[in-house]
Amino acid sequence: MTSEYHPKTIELKWQQIWKDSKLLEVDPHPTKPKYYVLEMFPYPSGTLHMGHVRNYTIGDVIARYKYARGFQVLHPMGWDAFGLPAENAAIKNKTHPAKWTYSNITYMKHQFERLGYLFDWRREVVTCAPDYYKWEQLFFLKMLEKGLTYRKLSSVNWCESCQTVLANEQVEEGCCWRCESEVTTKELSQWFIKTTAYAEELLKGCDELKGWPDRVVAMQKHWIGRSEGAQVLFEILDGNCKGIKIPVFTTRVDTICGVTFLSLAPEHPLVSEIVKGTSQEKKVIAFVEKVRKQDKLKRTAENFEKEGISLGAHVLNPVTGEKIPLYAANFVLMDYGTGAVMAVPAHDTRDYLFAKKYGLPIKQVIQPVDQVSLDIHASAFTDLGELIGSGQFTGLTSEEAKIKIPQWLEKQGLGNITLNYKLRDWGVSRQRFWGTPIPIIYCESCGIVPVLEKDLPVVLPEDVEFTGEGPSPLAKHEGFLRVNCPRCQKSAKRETDTMDTFVESSWYYLRYISLPSAFTSLERSSSVPRPWTAPQAPRCSGGSARECSGPAPQKPFDPEDAKYWLPIDHYTGGIEHATMHLLYFRFYHRVLQDLGFLPNTVGREPCSHLLNQGIVYKDGFKMSKSKGNVVDPEALIEKFGTDTIRLFILFAAPPEKVLEWSDHGVEGSSRFLGRVWRMVHNNFSLMREVKVYSDDHSKIVNSEAKNLRTKVHQTIQKVTLALDQNFHFNTAIAAVMELVNEVYVFKAELHDTVSRQILRESIEAVIRLLCPFSPHICEELWQTIEYTTLLSAEKWLDYDPQAVDLEKITVVIQVNGKLRGSFLVPKDTDGQVLEKFAKTDPKIQNYLQDKELLRTVVVPNKLINFVVRG
Repeated sequence: MTSEYHPKTIELKWQQIWKDSKLLEVDPHPTKPKYYVLEMFPYPSGTLHMGHVRNYTIGDVIARYKYARGFQVLHPMGWDAFGLPAENAAIKNKTHPAKWTYSNITYMKHQFERLGYLFDWRREVVTCAPDYYKWEQLFFLKMLEKGLTYRKLSSVNWCESCQTVLANEQVEEGCCWRCESEVTTKELSQWFIKTTAYAEELLKGCDELKGWPDRVVAMQKHWIGRSEGAQVLFEILDGNCKGIKIPVFTTRVDTICGVTFLSLAPEHPLVSEIVKGTSQEKKVIAFVEKVRKQDKLKRTAENFEKEGISLGAHVLNPVTGEKIPLYAANFVLMDYGTGAVMAVPAHDTRDYLFAKKYGLPIKQVIQPVDQVSLDIHASAFTDLGELIGSGQFTGLTSEEAKIKIPQWLEKQGLGNITLNYKLRDWGVSRQRFWGTPIPIIYCESCGIVPVLEKDLPVVLPEDVEFTGEGPSPLAKHEGFLRVNCPRCQKSAKRETDTMDTFVESSWYYLRYISLPSAFTSLERSSSVPRPWTAPQAPRCSGGSARECSGPAPQKPFDPEDAKYWLPIDHYTGGIEHATMHLLYFRFYHRVLQDLGFLPNTVGREPCSHLLNQGIVYKDGFKMSKSKGNVVDPEALIEKFGTDTIRLFILFAAPPEKVLEWSDHGVEGSSRFLGRVWRMVHNNFSLMREVKVYSDDHSKIVNSEAKNLRTKVHQTIQKVTLALDQNFHFNTAIAAVMELVNEVYVFKAELHDTVSRQILRESIEAVIRLLCPFSPHICEELWQTIEYTTLLSAEKWLDYDPQAVDLEKITVVIQVNGKLRGSFLVPKDTDGQVLEKFAKTDPKIQNYLQDKELLRTVVVPNKLINFVVRG
């Protein structure tokens, strides 16, 4: 063993040994507990960045630790392989997007292995492989049978010059990213998945997400946006659409007598009908086109300028009988409610600003309960109160009116109490090539016809040309497009839209749970990376894909495997996915269970614990190519070694916090590992002829040796708690660093056998506790001290309670500042542990029952106070 640490000489060696040992290639076990640890799989963009490194290092540490604790650990990896960047690369390089994608997968997989990650590569998933997307085509068809998928007209971004639909990412400041022509909106038939059918269940399920960050749960609740209110019908009194009743959803039906105008979303289908052939038509059309270019989120912000235009028509207020004008307004969205808003300027801030701008009446119908006088022309009064000027409803409180007014409307046939959700159905149509083909055929005689199950998958063709102009290449590929109708056998056409890539990521965690060998496969993604060979043209000639590709898989995953592995025990990924992927995969889990693919015994939630890793910053900015502050993982590995990068990224900050990159910090991590290396080297001769101390701790005579052994077992306990309770790796690593310091200053009589045994125990503890974080150096040192086993396969260290000998202190428990109990705990116990322990006290549970917990205040080593309401 050399006295200097040279990571390059050892890391490749151990990576090959781990690969050969198939360490985390595990299967369901009848007696062992399971642990499913998962990180959100990457898009194969070509190279890993530091955000990737942080995410997957966190997962690798958890997987290694849980394996050492005796769990059957499922730790798979795959590739979110469909998407727009591959198609753009195909256009730029005049190649098939699959070649670009698989080439990137090859390189990124090499990078994963270079970082020392232990994945079960047997389970590798590539979402652009036909044997993967075949199943989401089947799911689509099953949802179609149940009425959960449907087709309707919807607005899309349209470039007239390129004659193509553009994704939001392809629209730059209102212009086409390629030709810079102005982008307009166009109505096209699109496919939707009915997420709203599960809105209430998804909302209620949020309360069961105990292991999810509060922020994510709050974001999902807000996104689903349950509103209790009323739907009211306002009849058009004049013009082209006279007699049509416009449904309006409102949460403040108590203010209906204060409505002074009605606002429609500019995209509302009635807008164009109302003004057709009138003097207002040109002005309204110009206004509508202007608003369509505005960002929808900005339109609804209070500080965004309120704009509108009169439609030259009026509606009837069903309660007061008043005739009120009809406007199109930019702050009204078709995506919420019915796309129509009853405007009450006296009691709504946006309506107030709009009315002031356009000189519309402001009528007060709510006053404060204390009858304080208001100047409704100075600002809107938006609180609840008592009704005034509201005819038969005058004198009611707002709460009473919200019940009685809808009851009256329902008797008149003019409205009813209803629920509304901000959640919209999921538009899954994409007018692009590189995605899962939607398995639908259009026949002039039979209409919309699902592809037969035996003919799945509908496979993307290889011989396509990418010019970037005109519609998707699928629409121009006769071999793909032309097909016989499965019902009448007449000539028909395939759907040329492909699915949103969020569909692939909504169920990939299920594909991992069963080994590919359990199925007959079309093209096993487990053989990736490899030179890509696309399906040949006969697959897309209109005949059965099955005829061209052999027997098809029988099921997407084994329900018995689902019973063992689900739910995911730990899921790591960015908070930016809170209201998209993380909501869709909760939705998809329920749908697949209701369709019979998943057994009911696995529960309704796919994941029990979620960690949102923090963003990596450098020089005060998020790392990005545009900022020029990107750090290349490959260059750092070449200079410092993989273990140094892993250690720094875990030690620099708790995993959920922002990590500020520090070159000095990386160098510090490298110096620490060098110090660990020298610690073993310098003490090797003293260690090699003794075993780890295993006798009664109280028999140790030398106080310095006894104190070191106490420190060893306190460190084992601290690292174990940090990994079990909150995955605060920085705390765990800091504890190991403290132990290394203690070993360096240990000056006991080392000719004494017991002291040498304790020295060996201390050094072994450092190596074993550090192994999940920096595994290569630890494996090498483990071998150096003459062990022949694989350290990564060793059982986790247990601490000796007698040796720990922690000082016990009394912590008091308060509820709203009042003493309600106390308990003994080790000194310096973590606040989250204190909270968890306090909540197990039956007396405290009684005080917290049916109460809303507002916050928890922890004073270390003194008290814990639960602040509740109710």
